[in-house]
This record gives sequence, structure tokens and C-alpha cells, in this order.
Amino acid sequence: MKTIKIATDYSNTPLGRYLEDSEFNGTRFREEFLKPALEKEGEVEVDIDGVEGYGSSFLDEAFGGLVRKGYFKAAELHRKLVIRNADPDLALYRDLIWKYIRQAEARKAP
Repeated sequence: MKTIKIATDYSNTPLGRYLEDSEFNGTRFREEFLKPALEKEGEVEVDIDGVEGYGSSFLDEAFGGLVRKGYFKAAELHRKLVIRNADPDLALYRDLIWKYIRQAEARKAP
């Protein structure tokens, strides 16, 4: 299983949805880190600790975007993706990630 620690492998200040929003946006994280790891490794653990905070636009684009773009289905992500946090204050972000994945799936349903 591959581990991606956002704070050290990407940025401790991830921000925004689109490339023009910031250097460390959700689109870039999804396309350059998360999607390739899921395709290559099969199972990926994303460690969300060590970051100053997460905006909803970053989380929605990075994780919900996997479903919206048609890369994966929500059920597939539940098998392949593990979101880890040791800091209990970050548990709400883990819950938001799964919420955005579920919402993206619901919007794609016919």
C-alpha cells in the first residue's frame, strides 16, 4: 500500500480547487498524486495530518473529483482508499472527504 502524506509529499498549505487558485490546489493533487497512485498501487493511504487546515474546495476537487471525472466509483474508492489522521481535530476532514465522494457519486447517478 502506498502512503501519501499530504503535509510532506505535497504541501502543508493545500489550497483551492483549480490550478489558477494556488500552486497546491485540489486538481493538481488529484491528477499528479492521488489518481496515479490509485491506478498504479491499487490501495492508497492518504495521511491528512500536519496540515494547517483544508478548504472544502481542495477536498472536494481532490477526492470528489475522482468520481466526477469518472476515474473511480465511490464503492471502488471505499476499497482502495484509506484516509488516516492521528490528530483527532482532523477527523472532520476525513468525514468531509467521504461526504464529497458520496455526493459526487449521487450527482453522477442517472
